Amino acid sequence: MSPVSSAEHLDVLVVGAGLSGIGAGYHLQRRCPGKHYAILEGRNCIGGTWDLFRYPGIRSDSDMYTLGYSFRPWRHDRAIADGPTILKYVRDTARDYGIDQKIRFNHRVKRATWSSETALWTVEAEQASGDLVRFTCNFLFMCSGYYNYEAGYTPAFPGAERFQGRIVHPQKWTEDIDYAGKRVVVIGSGATAVTLVPELAKTAAHVTMLQRSPTYIVARPQEDAIANWLRRHFPASFAYGVTRWKNVLLGMLFYNLCRRAPERMKQKIIQLVKQELGGACDVERHFTPRYNPWDQRLCLVPNGDLFVALKQGKAAVVTDQIETFTERGLQLSSGAELEADLIVTATGLNLQVLGDLQLSVDGRQIEPARTMSYKGMMFSDVPNFAAAFGYTNASWTLKCDLTCEYVCRLLNYMEQHGYRQCTPHNDDPAIAATPWIDFTSGYVQRSIDRFPKQGSKAPWRLYQNYALDLLNLRFAAVDDGVMRFSSPAAR
Repeated sequence: MSPVSSAEHLDVLVVGAGLSGIGAGYHLQRRCPGKHYAILEGRNCIGGTWDLFRYPGIRSDSDMYTLGYSFRPWRHDRAIADGPTILKYVRDTARDYGIDQKIRFNHRVKRATWSSETALWTVEAEQASGDLVRFTCNFLFMCSGYYNYEAGYTPAFPGAERFQGRIVHPQKWTEDIDYAGKRVVVIGSGATAVTLVPELAKTAAHVTMLQRSPTYIVARPQEDAIANWLRRHFPASFAYGVTRWKNVLLGMLFYNLCRRAPERMKQKIIQLVKQELGGACDVERHFTPRYNPWDQRLCLVPNGDLFVALKQGKAAVVTDQIETFTERGLQLSSGAELEADLIVTATGLNLQVLGDLQLSVDGRQIEPARTMSYKGMMFSDVPNFAAAFGYTNASWTLKCDLTCEYVCRLLNYMEQHGYRQCTPHNDDPAIAATPWIDFTSGYVQRSIDRFPKQGSKAPWRLYQNYALDLLNLRFAAVDDGVMRFSSPAAR
């Protein structure tokens, strides 16, 4: 590895050129026009998740009127969009606002060191050549997502080496994977699995979705009729804003109903599945989860495409556990065997905190798990640092947009008052630490111990509520008695 080059200085350094990072670039340009910023991207392209995943049928798992940016209307007819269309939307946004000119590709951030003496971060990034490049910045903004891009999660299945066909994780899907006319088994029942199954079923001989336990699955029209009517009769920005709020409020209503009357909502969801399937499948066995709605994220199927594939006999659901892989497929705990030519392990993601960044403050290594999350974006006792995390119960971008707005408010407040350092600090002993996310999903439970904690009350508590966050992040006082401001002498 080559020596570190001399440092380039920026006011704000953004890490990640995906959906969140491009949004951060827009907000910095609009709200902090005097700040010089750059975006460091570890890969060689814009798009993050929407460029990384290439599996068949990839699409949004929430509507694009809320997954889209607040400042750029979604103009397509389809509310549930495919991956390539979303990727184009992100890249067009970067191009149209000149954000793409601020991106340094093939810069994988490895470590960041804060000095209170100079009120600066020193950031080291590794280039594709192996050379290390050093930057200094006044504020570090992580927009790198929350899972490992290198590999997804695959359990250690017994006998996997015996299987004579191909095994692939969706995160590693390549164009040479041939499934036409073949028997395919998709292991999993989450958003990736319910996306893959109907798409593969279009040309495969047959597709089986093998799940250990059921997931809540909700059908939704791929097009939003009200949104399309509004767009035909009103300016795009007005129609987009109305649709965005309509969908935000409906989503909040549904989520709160699930939390307040879980058994009632469970029965409603299951009844809707029964109506969709019309007796083509055992709903009690395959579509009735053991947990309550929103204890895990619900799966969305546009136009009920999964149910259509099941009714047509092109796909099937099996609820069982894997005893072992065999040469021809899978031996199940029930004694049944599933024969397959291709097995897709849609078994989840590996969560990763801050892209595995090594973080230190004044020589003290920072372990995120020992910090508390301030307003869902900053870490206790870590100065001039924020991270964009989206909602778990709504569209990712809703929270990221608000996070970007708040970071800009904070930067402008510091400039107006001559502050160079801002540090959230908890000195209230009554605040109890609780898990950052209360989901029971496997991918969360496997990694939650590495993430920051949240507190029992504001501003340390995550409400997962867009309306509350909007009021708090957009209008509440920046100097709230918890954020500590200081002005180390400039050097």
